[in-house]
Amino acid sequence: MFAIILAAFGGGVLRGLVGFIKYQFSYKEVKFRPAYFLSMILLSGIVGTVATVAIKEIGFTFLDSFTPALSFIIGYAGGDFIENIYKIIIKKSSLYS
Repeated sequence: MFAIILAAFGGGVLRGLVGFIKYQFSYKEVKFRPAYFLSMILLSGIVGTVATVAIKEIGFTFLDSFTPALSFIIGYAGGDFIENIYKIIIKKSSLYS
């Protein structure tokens, strides 16, 4: 179970890093704020973990073997899913305006 949670956290962290890099290169005058960076990476990892645990606890029948690789993918996609839901709610195509 530890490997599954660690992989889920890693997937969320990777999603956070991708989002951060996307934000950094989208604008010219972006300052690096270490505290913000670390908090967002930690939050992304937690979101990935929660998304994976939620999927695992629902108990989808097609997920016979819940591997760390699958947990990593779900952890990555969980953050992406929440970001897109948020964009739908605020009715904007981008979080960075």
